[in-house]
Amino acid sequence: MTFLTCASLSMRAFTVLLLSMCTLCPLCAFAGIPPVTVDGKVPTLAPLLEQVTPAVVNIAVLSRSPEQDNPMLRDPFFRRFFGLPETAKPQISAGSGVIVDARGGYVLTNHHVVKDAEQIAVTLKDGRRLQGKLVGSDAATDIALLKVEGDNLNALTLGDSDALRVGDYVMAIGNPFGLGQTVTSGIVSALGRTGLNIEGYEDFIQTDASINPGNSGGALVNLRGELIGVNTAIIGPSGASVGIGFAIPSNMARAVMTQLVKFGEVKRGRIGLTTQDLTPELARSLALAPATRGAVVVEVAQGSPPTKQACAPAMS
Repeated sequence: MTFLTCASLSMRAFTVLLLSMCTLCPLCAFAGIPPVTVDGKVPTLAPLLEQVTPAVVNIAVLSRSPEQDNPMLRDPFFRRFFGLPETAKPQISAGSGVIVDARGGYVLTNHHVVKDAEQIAVTLKDGRRLQGKLVGSDAATDIALLKVEGDNLNALTLGDSDALRVGDYVMAIGNPFGLGQTVTSGIVSALGRTGLNIEGYEDFIQTDASINPGNSGGALVNLRGELIGVNTAIIGPSGASVGIGFAIPSNMARAVMTQLVKFGEVKRGRIGLTTQDLTPELARSLALAPATRGAVVVEVAQGSPPTKQACAPAMS
Protein backbone atom coordinates (compact mmCIF):
# COMPACT_ATOMS: atom_id res chain seq x y z
CA MET A 1 0.00 0.00 0.00
CA THR A 2 1.39 3.39 -0.99
CA PHE A 3 0.69 6.57 0.98
CA LEU A 4 1.04 9.86 -0.85
CA THR A 5 1.93 13.15 0.78
CA CYS A 6 2.18 16.59 -0.76
CA ALA A 7 5.95 16.34 -0.43
CA SER A 8 6.04 13.20 -2.58
CA LEU A 9 4.04 14.71 -5.46
CA SER A 10 5.44 16.70 -8.33
CA MET A 11 3.86 20.13 -8.93
CA ARG A 12 2.11 18.84 -12.06
CA ALA A 13 0.73 15.77 -10.28
CA PHE A 14 -0.34 17.90 -7.29
CA THR A 15 -2.21 20.31 -9.57
CA VAL A 16 -4.03 17.44 -11.31
CA LEU A 17 -4.96 15.91 -7.96
CA LEU A 18 -6.18 19.27 -6.61
CA LEU A 19 -8.34 19.89 -9.68
CA SER A 20 -9.86 16.42 -9.51
CA MET A 21 -10.67 16.92 -5.83
CA CYS A 22 -12.33 20.25 -6.62
CA THR A 23 -14.69 18.63 -9.13
CA LEU A 24 -16.04 16.59 -6.23
CA CYS A 25 -16.67 19.67 -4.06
CA PRO A 26 -20.41 20.45 -3.94
CA LEU A 27 -19.75 24.17 -3.58
CA CYS A 28 -17.81 24.25 -6.86
CA ALA A 29 -20.81 22.84 -8.71
CA PHE A 30 -22.62 26.16 -8.32
CA ALA A 31 -22.56 28.09 -11.57
CA GLY A 32 -20.29 31.12 -11.47
CA ILE A 33 -18.03 29.89 -8.70
CA PRO A 34 -14.54 29.24 -10.10
CA PRO A 35 -12.78 25.94 -9.30
CA VAL A 36 -9.28 25.68 -7.87
CA THR A 37 -6.84 26.67 -10.60
CA VAL A 38 -3.08 26.93 -10.96
CA ASP A 39 -3.15 30.73 -10.73
CA GLY A 40 -4.43 30.58 -7.17
CA LYS A 41 -8.23 30.98 -7.46
CA VAL A 42 -10.23 29.00 -4.90
CA PRO A 43 -13.88 27.97 -4.48
CA THR A 44 -15.89 30.78 -2.95
CA LEU A 45 -19.49 31.74 -2.23
CA ALA A 46 -18.68 35.43 -2.62
CA PRO A 47 -20.29 35.87 -6.08
CA LEU A 48 -23.52 34.33 -4.80
CA LEU A 49 -23.54 36.39 -1.60
CA GLU A 50 -22.92 39.60 -3.52
CA GLN A 51 -26.26 38.98 -5.24
CA VAL A 52 -28.15 37.75 -2.17
CA THR A 53 -27.10 39.85 0.82
CA PRO A 54 -28.55 43.21 -0.36
CA ALA A 55 -32.01 41.69 0.10
CA VAL A 56 -31.42 40.88 3.80
CA VAL A 57 -32.12 43.75 6.19
CA ASN A 58 -31.61 44.60 9.84
CA ILE A 59 -34.70 45.51 11.83
CA ALA A 60 -34.73 47.73 14.93
CA VAL A 61 -37.96 47.81 16.94
CA LEU A 62 -39.08 50.36 19.52
CA SER A 63 -41.79 48.82 21.72
CA ARG A 64 -43.66 49.60 24.89
CA SER A 65 -42.08 48.66 28.18
CA PRO A 66 -44.08 46.10 30.23
CA GLU A 67 -44.22 48.76 32.93
CA GLN A 68 -46.39 50.91 30.68
CA ASP A 69 -49.12 48.26 30.84
CA ASN A 70 -49.23 48.25 34.66
CA PRO A 71 -51.64 50.93 36.03
CA MET A 72 -49.70 51.26 39.31
CA LEU A 73 -46.39 51.77 37.51
CA ARG A 74 -48.00 54.53 35.45
CA ASP A 75 -48.85 56.45 38.63
CA PRO A 76 -46.25 59.29 39.09
CA PHE A 77 -46.67 59.24 42.92
CA PHE A 78 -46.06 55.47 43.04
CA ARG A 79 -42.94 55.82 40.88
CA ARG A 80 -41.52 58.65 43.02
CA PHE A 81 -42.29 56.74 46.25
CA PHE A 82 -40.26 53.72 45.10
CA GLY A 83 -37.54 55.81 43.47
CA LEU A 84 -38.40 54.81 39.90
CA PRO A 85 -37.81 57.10 36.91
CA GLU A 86 -40.64 59.51 36.13
CA THR A 87 -41.50 57.62 32.97
CA ALA A 88 -40.90 54.05 31.86
CA LYS A 89 -38.30 53.73 29.14
CA PRO A 90 -39.38 52.05 25.90
CA GLN A 91 -37.64 48.83 24.89
CA ILE A 92 -35.39 48.54 21.86
CA SER A 93 -34.76 45.19 20.20
CA ALA A 94 -33.10 44.03 17.00
CA GLY A 95 -33.82 41.34 14.44
CA SER A 96 -33.59 40.60 10.75
CA GLY A 97 -35.80 40.51 7.68
CA VAL A 98 -35.82 39.61 3.99
CA ILE A 99 -37.09 41.70 1.09
CA VAL A 100 -39.22 39.38 -1.04
CA ASP A 101 -40.89 41.94 -3.33
CA ALA A 102 -38.75 44.86 -4.48
CA ARG A 103 -41.55 46.64 -6.33
CA GLY A 104 -44.06 46.36 -3.48
CA GLY A 105 -41.43 46.88 -0.78
CA TYR A 106 -42.53 43.79 1.16
CA VAL A 107 -40.25 42.44 3.88
CA LEU A 108 -40.71 39.09 5.60
CA THR A 109 -39.69 38.71 9.23
CA ASN A 110 -40.82 36.97 12.43
CA HIS A 111 -43.92 37.90 14.39
CA HIS A 112 -41.92 37.88 17.62
CA VAL A 113 -39.45 40.41 16.16
CA VAL A 114 -42.10 43.11 15.62
CA LYS A 115 -44.61 42.14 18.30
CA ASP A 116 -46.01 45.22 20.12
CA ALA A 117 -43.82 47.49 17.99
CA GLU A 118 -44.52 51.22 18.09
CA GLN A 119 -41.80 52.08 15.58
CA ILE A 120 -39.94 49.86 13.12
CA ALA A 121 -36.69 50.88 11.41
CA VAL A 122 -35.42 48.80 8.49
CA THR A 123 -31.74 49.23 7.62
CA LEU A 124 -30.51 48.06 4.21
CA LYS A 125 -27.05 46.68 3.53
CA ASP A 126 -26.06 49.96 1.82
CA GLY A 127 -26.79 51.84 5.05
CA ARG A 128 -30.15 53.36 4.11
CA ARG A 129 -32.66 53.41 6.95
CA LEU A 130 -36.34 53.15 6.02
CA GLN A 131 -39.48 53.24 8.12
CA GLY A 132 -41.26 49.90 8.24
CA LYS A 133 -45.04 49.65 8.26
CA LEU A 134 -46.63 46.48 9.62
CA VAL A 135 -48.91 44.98 6.96
CA GLY A 136 -49.96 42.02 9.09
CA SER A 137 -48.68 39.41 11.49
CA ASP A 138 -49.50 35.80 12.36
CA ALA A 139 -48.45 34.53 15.78
CA ALA A 140 -49.36 30.90 14.96
CA THR A 141 -46.64 30.63 12.29
CA ASP A 142 -44.43 33.43 13.67
CA ILE A 143 -44.52 35.25 10.33
CA ALA A 144 -44.92 39.02 9.93
CA LEU A 145 -44.96 41.17 6.80
CA LEU A 146 -43.63 44.73 6.65
CA LYS A 147 -43.76 47.31 3.89
CA VAL A 148 -41.08 49.90 3.15
CA GLU A 149 -40.85 52.70 0.64
CA GLY A 150 -37.52 52.94 -1.17
CA ASP A 151 -35.82 52.94 -4.54
CA ASN A 152 -33.51 50.32 -6.00
CA LEU A 153 -34.51 47.60 -3.56
CA ASN A 154 -33.20 44.07 -3.99
CA ALA A 155 -35.39 41.03 -3.38
CA LEU A 156 -34.86 37.30 -2.94
CA THR A 157 -36.80 34.77 -4.96
CA LEU A 158 -38.88 32.40 -2.85
CA GLY A 159 -37.67 28.86 -3.47
CA ASP A 160 -39.54 25.58 -3.11
CA SER A 161 -38.87 24.32 0.40
CA ASP A 162 -40.64 21.05 -0.41
CA ALA A 163 -37.76 20.22 -2.76
CA LEU A 164 -35.18 20.36 0.06
CA ARG A 165 -33.32 17.25 1.11
CA VAL A 166 -31.32 16.51 4.22
CA GLY A 167 -27.71 17.30 3.37
CA ASP A 168 -28.43 20.26 1.06
CA TYR A 169 -26.03 23.17 1.61
CA VAL A 170 -27.59 26.35 3.03
CA MET A 171 -26.51 29.76 4.31
CA ALA A 172 -28.06 31.75 7.15
CA ILE A 173 -27.93 35.55 6.82
CA GLY A 174 -29.01 37.94 9.54
CA ASN A 175 -28.08 40.35 12.31
CA PRO A 176 -26.83 38.27 15.28
CA PHE A 177 -26.42 40.15 18.55
CA GLY A 178 -26.97 43.41 16.67
CA LEU A 179 -23.51 43.15 15.09
CA GLY A 180 -24.72 43.81 11.57
CA GLN A 181 -25.16 41.56 8.59
CA THR A 182 -23.47 38.21 9.13
CA VAL A 183 -23.32 35.07 6.97
CA THR A 184 -22.93 31.51 8.25
CA SER A 185 -23.14 28.23 6.36
CA GLY A 186 -24.12 24.63 6.96
CA ILE A 187 -26.45 21.95 5.72
CA VAL A 188 -30.08 20.96 6.14
CA SER A 189 -29.92 18.71 9.21
CA ALA A 190 -33.56 17.58 9.25
CA LEU A 191 -36.94 18.40 7.74
CA GLY A 192 -40.45 18.56 9.16
CA ARG A 193 -39.40 19.15 12.77
CA THR A 194 -42.44 19.40 15.07
CA GLY A 195 -43.26 19.09 18.76
CA LEU A 196 -40.92 21.89 19.84
CA ASN A 197 -43.76 23.99 21.30
CA ILE A 198 -42.31 27.11 19.70
CA GLU A 199 -45.26 27.93 17.45
CA GLY A 200 -48.80 26.80 16.83
CA TYR A 201 -47.98 25.40 13.39
CA GLU A 202 -44.62 23.65 13.27
CA ASP A 203 -42.91 22.20 10.21
CA PHE A 204 -39.36 23.44 10.71
CA ILE A 205 -36.24 23.10 8.63
CA GLN A 206 -33.41 22.20 10.99
CA THR A 207 -29.91 23.39 10.12
CA ASP A 208 -26.45 23.48 11.65
CA ALA A 209 -25.73 26.87 10.06
CA SER A 210 -25.03 29.10 13.04
CA ILE A 211 -28.16 31.02 14.11
CA ASN A 212 -28.03 33.32 17.15
CA PRO A 213 -30.26 35.91 18.84
CA GLY A 214 -30.84 38.67 16.30
CA ASN A 215 -30.92 36.24 13.37
CA SER A 216 -34.69 35.90 13.82
CA GLY A 217 -36.50 36.83 10.62
CA GLY A 218 -33.34 36.46 8.55
CA ALA A 219 -32.81 34.38 5.43
CA LEU A 220 -31.98 30.73 4.98
CA VAL A 221 -30.72 30.52 1.40
CA ASN A 222 -29.80 27.62 -0.87
CA LEU A 223 -26.92 27.57 -3.36
CA ARG A 224 -29.22 28.89 -6.08
CA GLY A 225 -29.62 32.09 -4.08
CA GLU A 226 -33.27 31.33 -3.30
CA LEU A 227 -34.98 31.96 0.03
CA ILE A 228 -35.97 28.53 1.33
CA GLY A 229 -36.56 29.43 4.98
CA VAL A 230 -37.05 32.24 7.51
CA ASN A 231 -34.78 31.73 10.54
CA THR A 232 -36.83 31.73 13.71
CA ALA A 233 -35.42 29.78 16.69
CA ILE A 234 -32.52 27.83 18.15
CA ILE A 235 -31.94 25.23 20.82
CA GLY A 236 -29.10 26.58 22.92
CA PRO A 237 -28.71 26.05 26.69
CA SER A 238 -26.39 29.06 26.86
CA GLY A 239 -28.61 31.24 24.67
CA ALA A 240 -26.21 30.97 21.73
CA SER A 241 -25.90 28.58 18.81
CA VAL A 242 -24.92 24.96 19.42
CA GLY A 243 -25.60 23.92 15.85
CA ILE A 244 -29.34 23.32 16.14
CA GLY A 245 -31.33 26.07 14.46
CA PHE A 246 -34.80 26.16 12.95
CA ALA A 247 -36.33 28.00 10.01
CA ILE A 248 -39.90 28.34 8.78
CA PRO A 249 -40.15 26.75 5.29
CA SER A 250 -40.52 29.21 2.43
CA ASN A 251 -43.70 27.52 1.19
CA MET A 252 -45.40 28.15 4.54
CA ALA A 253 -44.11 31.74 4.59
CA ARG A 254 -45.41 32.28 1.05
CA ALA A 255 -48.90 31.07 1.96
CA VAL A 256 -49.03 33.29 5.04
CA MET A 257 -47.66 36.31 3.16
CA THR A 258 -50.33 35.94 0.46
CA GLN A 259 -53.09 36.17 3.07
CA LEU A 260 -51.43 39.03 4.94
CA VAL A 261 -51.24 41.06 1.73
CA LYS A 262 -54.87 40.30 0.89
CA PHE A 263 -56.55 40.42 4.30
CA GLY A 264 -53.99 41.80 6.78
CA GLU A 265 -54.43 38.58 8.75
CA VAL A 266 -54.51 34.82 8.22
CA LYS A 267 -57.92 33.23 7.84
CA ARG A 268 -57.95 29.52 8.59
CA GLY A 269 -60.53 26.82 8.20
CA ARG A 270 -61.58 24.89 11.29
CA ILE A 271 -62.56 21.25 11.43
CA GLY A 272 -63.53 21.23 15.10
CA LEU A 273 -62.23 17.72 15.79
CA THR A 274 -59.80 16.48 18.44
CA THR A 275 -57.90 13.37 17.40
CA GLN A 276 -55.24 11.04 18.72
CA ASP A 277 -52.97 8.51 17.06
CA LEU A 278 -54.32 5.01 16.66
CA THR A 279 -51.88 2.86 18.63
CA PRO A 280 -51.84 -0.96 18.50
CA GLU A 281 -53.36 -1.08 22.01
CA LEU A 282 -56.16 1.30 21.06
CA ALA A 283 -56.76 -0.62 17.83
CA ARG A 284 -57.27 -3.86 19.80
CA SER A 285 -59.71 -2.13 22.17
CA LEU A 286 -61.71 -1.01 19.13
CA ALA A 287 -61.69 -4.54 17.70
CA LEU A 288 -59.36 -3.53 14.89
CA ALA A 289 -56.27 -5.32 13.64
CA PRO A 290 -53.21 -4.26 15.70
CA ALA A 291 -51.43 -3.22 12.51
CA THR A 292 -54.16 -0.71 11.63
CA ARG A 293 -52.78 2.83 11.34
CA GLY A 294 -54.62 6.14 11.45
CA ALA A 295 -56.28 8.54 13.88
CA VAL A 296 -59.27 8.36 16.17
CA VAL A 297 -61.74 11.23 16.67
CA VAL A 298 -62.08 11.65 20.44
CA GLU A 299 -64.03 14.91 20.58
CA VAL A 300 -66.17 17.13 18.37
CA ALA A 301 -66.25 20.79 19.42
CA GLN A 302 -69.68 22.27 20.04
CA GLY A 303 -70.76 24.56 17.21
CA SER A 304 -68.01 23.36 14.89
CA PRO A 305 -68.62 22.55 11.20
CA PRO A 306 -69.16 18.80 11.83
CA THR A 307 -71.94 19.45 14.38
CA LYS A 308 -73.57 22.00 12.11
CA GLN A 309 -73.42 19.55 9.23
CA ALA A 310 -74.93 16.82 11.39
CA CYS A 311 -77.77 19.09 12.46
CA ALA A 312 -78.51 20.39 8.97
CA PRO A 313 -81.78 19.21 7.44
CA ALA A 314 -81.49 16.50 4.81
CA MET A 315 -81.95 17.66 1.24
CA SER A 316 -83.76 15.48 -1.25
